[in-house]
Amino acid sequence: QVQLVESGGGLVQAGGSLRLSCVVSGTIFSINAMGWYRQAPGNKRELVATITSGGDTNYADSVKGRFTISRDNAKNTAYLQMNSLKPEDTTVYYCNARTGRGPFAMDYWGKGTLVTVSS
Repeated sequence: QVQLVESGGGLVQAGGSLRLSCVVSGTIFSINAMGWYRQAPGNKRELVATITSGGDTNYADSVKGRFTISRDNAKNTAYLQMNSLKPEDTTVYYCNARTGRGPFAMDYWGKGTLVTVSS
């Protein structure tokens, strides 16, 4: 059984930093991409950042220049360094791991970690 466990969320003041971690455990074939998404109550889950096994990254415009995604392939772990946090970054952050490509892709999700940024 594949599990993704996020950690690192919490309460921080505006302008502060947090580092999220996501560890993937269980029997899983080669992970193609890992990513972080966030979802506020009543809103759709939105992409924050993704990183491929080769290190290619993609960011939402709202976090470019402030957030950095990285991963340790040997440890099946992804990180999200969040700097210059804003109150609007407050929400639950979810880790994603994707195996395969196209119609054979499979997505795995963590249960989320709450980030709260106070003004």
